[in-house]
Amino acid sequence: MKVIAINGSPKMDAGNTARILNPFLDGMREEGADVELFHTRKLKIGPCNGDMSCWFRNPGRCGQNDDMQMLYPKFEEADVIVWATPVYFSGVTGPLKNLMDRQLPLHVPGTVPKKKQKVVLVSSCGAWEIGAFDPILVQMRAIYSMPDAAEFVAALLRPGAEAMRYMPEGAIEDVVRAARDAGRELVRTGRISESLLKTVSRPLMSEEEYMSMGEKALEEARKSA
Repeated sequence: MKVIAINGSPKMDAGNTARILNPFLDGMREEGADVELFHTRKLKIGPCNGDMSCWFRNPGRCGQNDDMQMLYPKFEEADVIVWATPVYFSGVTGPLKNLMDRQLPLHVPGTVPKKKQKVVLVSSCGAWEIGAFDPILVQMRAIYSMPDAAEFVAALLRPGAEAMRYMPEGAIEDVVRAARDAGRELVRTGRISESLLKTVSRPLMSEEEYMSMGEKALEEARKSA
């Protein structure tokens, strides 16, 4: 199984998204998957210019010479695509959206896909409410509602993610373990159980405690700005 994962967080491995993404990918590797991880911050990818040349003048080919040329064959060969992002203004990060838009040459009308791919979202946000992920979930389901080409199989969501920065590592051990087990289960069965997804998203503290912690973090940010 070939897996391509794209982390759209500007904080890369130091971000909250990576705290869920990395064990998830490790679990897939443990089950024998060939996993490649890319960070948008390290990639040079321009926005789609919308001239549609990749559909009509040069079908399947983008005229921009940047890092997407390296990624196109990896997307085509992947059995699983993992999109990872923090929630920014109710959506994915800007660099990740640019990359997603640039997939257009891979979806020329009338072409037959090489394989049906599975798609997974890994996302974190500072908001307490899990409903903060709804706009991204709507987008993912809209993009990947392609019966013959792709299936959106699961979303590993971590609301209240800032709490992870202030908690002892052992306090979130079950969350990290669930993310790892989710990766292993996806390789084995092609699915991720609801129980694992719920553990990844479980409350880390009470809402009152989280809001109090958030106020202190904001005050520290103001002083250091």
